[in-house]
Amino acid sequence: MMKKTALMFLIALAPFVAQAVELLRWERLPLPVSLHVGEERVVFVEREMRVGVPAHLKDRLRVQSANGAIYLRAAETFPPIRVQLQDAASGAFVLLDITAFERDGETPLEPVRIVFDPPRTDAAQKGELPAQPSAVRDTPVPILLTRFAAQNLYAPLRAIEPVAGIARVNVRSSIDLGTLLPFSPIACRALAAWRLEGYQVTAILVRNTSPRAVRLDARDLQGKFVAATLQHLILGLRGDATDTTALYLVTRGRGLAESLLPAAGLPGANPAGRPEELGMGGARNEK
Repeated sequence: MMKKTALMFLIALAPFVAQAVELLRWERLPLPVSLHVGEERVVFVEREMRVGVPAHLKDRLRVQSANGAIYLRAAETFPPIRVQLQDAASGAFVLLDITAFERDGETPLEPVRIVFDPPRTDAAQKGELPAQPSAVRDTPVPILLTRFAAQNLYAPLRAIEPVAGIARVNVRSSIDLGTLLPFSPIACRALAAWRLEGYQVTAILVRNTSPRAVRLDARDLQGKFVAATLQHLILGLRGDATDTTALYLVTRGRGLAESLLPAAGLPGANPAGRPEELGMGGARNEK
């Protein structure tokens, strides 16, 4: 009877052994991650992360990121290499030191889970309830959001400044932006949005659709916005490398769609701003 009970216990325990993971705690020190050549290893982060891989490693290390997990597979051995992960919402970095070696009769490596400690205050360590902090910032929130959005579109990964409390917002690229600059020959498409303390910034791709250069003026924008910033004021003629720029619109207490004017209120407006008129392409990489 004892043998039968022990066997049943081992069978019940088997699924948990198979699902074991290696826990790595992020304490602002690079985390070591080992790989077996030719075998995929998963790193669970539970956050949407961008991955910065050195150029010389791209043919030796396959990296895929989806739904809070990062999938790593080495094609050959290599010594420890520093790889950067960046939280897509806050901009905070996590550093990994990844190395790959041939598997020599060892068991497969377990998945890795990165654990983050919540920030602790002196009051929390003493068991007291912390006082509610006042939301005082040296830089106005609209400026912080605009700068963060511009860095995400134009700056390299290492240059994006983290902003505490900022969060990514889903935005429909199919939003009709025909009333945004209704009398200008431009087409617009919503790219991404972030929010912070009741404000939201939406990054919009703007492209010239005319055969001549166009000068943009933020004062011509139609809608209810707290702030509006253009990456470039002059767009080159259609098809030129300079025919595209980015526009950053900040709203408060509402999203972009709720801040636009209805199309019926602008008779004779140019419909070129509708997203279906805008082909794929990125913002030009210049200041």
